[in-house]
Formats: sequence, C-alpha cells, structure tokens
Amino acid sequence: MRVATFNVNGIGSRLPALLQWLEETKPDVACLQELKAPQERFPLAEINAAGYGAIWHGQKSWNGVAILARGVDPVEVTRGLPGDPSDEQSRYIEAVVNDIVICGLYLPNGNPAPGPKFDYKLAWFERLITRAAQLLETGAPVVIAGDYNVMPTELDVYKPERWGDDALFRPETREAFHRLVAQGWTDALRTMHPGEVIYTFYDYFRNAYGRNAGLRIDHLLLS
Repeated sequence: MRVATFNVNGIGSRLPALLQWLEETKPDVACLQELKAPQERFPLAEINAAGYGAIWHGQKSWNGVAILARGVDPVEVTRGLPGDPSDEQSRYIEAVVNDIVICGLYLPNGNPAPGPKFDYKLAWFERLITRAAQLLETGAPVVIAGDYNVMPTELDVYKPERWGDDALFRPETREAFHRLVAQGWTDALRTMHPGEVIYTFYDYFRNAYGRNAGLRIDHLLLS
C-alpha cells in the first residue's frame, strides 16, 4: 500500500493541483491537511471522479483533514482527536482502509511560543500520544500520517540555529515527538533514508525551494 500525506493549503483553490497529483502519483491512500473548507464544501464529486473514496472533517477557513482511498471508501472510526470534548478544531480523522488503520492529522503550529497556542500544541501532542498507545495495543497495522509541525532533529531543518525558539523546533516539541516514536512507531522516511537531507516544506519567500532551505515537518509513523 502506498500512503501519502499532502498539506493542500486550501482544497478549493488547490483542487486542480490535487487532482493532477493524484493522477500522477496514484497513492492508495492520501491524507490531506488544511482543507480550509466547511464540511459541505468538500469536492466529493471531483474526488470520486478521480477514482477515490473519501472521508473528511472540515472547518471554515482553517484546519480541516481528509483521508482519500483509491477504489474504496474509507470506513470512518473517529473524527476529532479523543481526549478533549471541548476541542472544536478539525485536526484529526481516523479510518480503516483495506484492514489498515489510517490516522490523518494536522498538529497545531504552536507559535508564538511560549504562550496559549504553544500550550495547546503540547496538550494536543499528549492526547495524540495517548491515542497512539491505544492503537498499538490493538495489534492492528496502523499508519499515523500528516503535518506534525515538528522537526525532530537538526537534520530536518535548514540552519537549525535559527529555529531554537520556534514552536516547531523547541525542545518540548521534539521531546514529545520522540516519546511518541519511542512507543514503538517507525519513522518511515528516516528508516529508508537515515542520513539524507530531505525536506517536506518550503517557504514561499526568498527562493527557499531553489536554495533547498526547507523543513521536514510531515511524517508517516508506522506500527
């Protein structure tokens, strides 16, 4: 099974690019983040026409996650990360696709740090760690994929000395990610490419892509 993660940054405006990407790469499962669209505005007809079933957790203007599956409909398990009934942000969705549990997430950015947004990020991380442990206990094959908004090591960030106070690279954030992985998860990219500089995000400004000045903030963890 080929599983991919893609922060679309607005599924309305980016739909043509998403459909082209699906046609070119043909992932069996795609976890999407930052839909930035309410539930009723998800382009299900276009996604179905591309050969994919879908479930999604929308939110107007912000956040939003989805799981697409080629040729089948994902069977929804839960929408919203368990552990805080008052949390209304659309950042987590979980489904079964061909007997594999797929968790799609968009972890909070957390900036500025310190502050309430950073506190929310760390609290969200703790809820994710709890849910991940529960999933491991089931013995089922699980993939937790998405935009984690964390660079785990200095290898994962261009010029790490500039990022020490950023919520994506603060020690508390990286420590939470390492505790998550230490439960028994496999960082898919680092297992295949242990020493390579591979980034998943580039800023729009200052020719970041051309300079390879990026970040690795999108991850796939495998049970």
